Amino acid sequence: MSSHMAVTAPCSFLSLSLLLLLLLLLANGGGASTVEYQTLVLTPLQKPHALRDDYLLDETLVDSGAAREGESDLLSTTAAATSSLQVRVAHRDSILASEAANSTAEEILRLRLDRDAARVSAIRASLAAARSGSGSGSGSGSGSGGSNANATGRGRGRGRGGFSSSVVSGLAQGSGEYFTRIGIGTPASPAYMVLDTGSDVVWLQCAPCRRCYAQSDPIFDPRRRSCLYQVSYGDGSVTTGDFSTETLTFSGGARVGRVALGCGHDNEGLFVAAAGLLGLGRGALSFPSQAARRFGRRFSYCLVDRTSSSSSSSSSAAPTPTTPRTSSMVFGDAAAAATGPDAAFTPMVRNPKMETFYYVEVNGISVGGSRVPATDLRLDPSTGRGGAIVDSGTSVTRLARAAYAAVRDAFRAGAAAGLGGEAAEVAGGFSLFDTCYDLAGRDEVRVPTVALHLAGGAQVSLPAENYLIPVDTKGTFCFAFAGTDSGVSILGNIQQQGFRVVFDGDRDRLGFVPKGC
Repeated sequence: MSSHMAVTAPCSFLSLSLLLLLLLLLANGGGASTVEYQTLVLTPLQKPHALRDDYLLDETLVDSGAAREGESDLLSTTAAATSSLQVRVAHRDSILASEAANSTAEEILRLRLDRDAARVSAIRASLAAARSGSGSGSGSGSGSGGSNANATGRGRGRGRGGFSSSVVSGLAQGSGEYFTRIGIGTPASPAYMVLDTGSDVVWLQCAPCRRCYAQSDPIFDPRRRSCLYQVSYGDGSVTTGDFSTETLTFSGGARVGRVALGCGHDNEGLFVAAAGLLGLGRGALSFPSQAARRFGRRFSYCLVDRTSSSSSSSSSAAPTPTTPRTSSMVFGDAAAAATGPDAAFTPMVRNPKMETFYYVEVNGISVGGSRVPATDLRLDPSTGRGGAIVDSGTSVTRLARAAYAAVRDAFRAGAAAGLGGEAAEVAGGFSLFDTCYDLAGRDEVRVPTVALHLAGGAQVSLPAENYLIPVDTKGTFCFAFAGTDSGVSILGNIQQQGFRVVFDGDRDRLGFVPKGC
């Protein structure tokens, strides 16, 4: 009897264990992990809509000349009485669509991606130079050795307030940058300025112009000039000229005086349509740094879709030009005033080898609800290699090659079931995209979810339209990520669309607020 029990007890225990395992497998769908999907409403690639010439011409940007030269205070009574100005939101995405009237939507996108590739290549070169000790270590938009200027343009105001300016997508110029409209000088001359978190110097084209590119507004004629500078940018562009101090006028009449800016007389490269660039980087000469005494090191922006549009609130009966959506850029306390419970904040990380860029720590990426291996995404402070930056001037998110391959393969696997067998993968991809699908004739599809996991427990869940984008008018859509060997991963502006991105330098944190536009 005892011998019989010695044999059957283990067998009974083993049978019970197998039964429990079988029940667990059945409860979990046979052991296969559940893939999370979201719906993407399909809209083929569109050309940018035409922008009314006066759409972003805020009358407060056309200064009457009442301000005294060198005035450093906010002069509007609204700004003086409140901690910030009302954020003005304009629904628009292009400035000069007429410039691209003879180009197809696909050609405009290809040009944008070409610019993007050039920018990433230059960032790679800048990082390599910084790591080797041969560069300035201050980023793609910082001085390259020709400037002796100091950040003497910081305001000396009474307390801290805020100001805002409308932001417009620059796709109409075939570029990946976003533009804002501000006034330069006294009296103020309205000008479009590119916003660039990967650059430190504020600059614009100035008369006399020895070699300049075409811009939308008349070239600024400064009253004074000082020391010589030369700046190289991440997309291969170069500008040389003089440093000057000018008053900048923002939406609502807010003025910031004594801003040190480069007055370029010899400009070449990929600058298109805008009069210049508003550097938003972490360096001493960037606009946030110069305005820090007045408004703190805090600003935010919300980027509109590349070709987004909505019906105009205007009473005009004319069907065109339409009124596309725009969004806003805010400096000061109001930049992060209405973040809400869904806001995801993560600590800023500083790269001792490269001070310009806004680094964050990416702990992982989920596709379809499951984490995928994401290597080489952390910064090595000793070498300056690795890590990830949030960049307004790069369009497409770049991931370290191994991490990208893992994310792409996981997306392909999930898309195979979500898109259905009739969604044929397009051989050869499109430009820098290697994963594309023919979705012609379909109104919507299910795609695997994609989420970024950042340090501090922050999770940024991307809308489907931020990572599966149209690339032609025939119904081809591509996975809008790419691999890179540049030594840094880059969170680009296509993935930032629809979020209010908060750069809170006072608290050394960076936040993503969904549906913040």
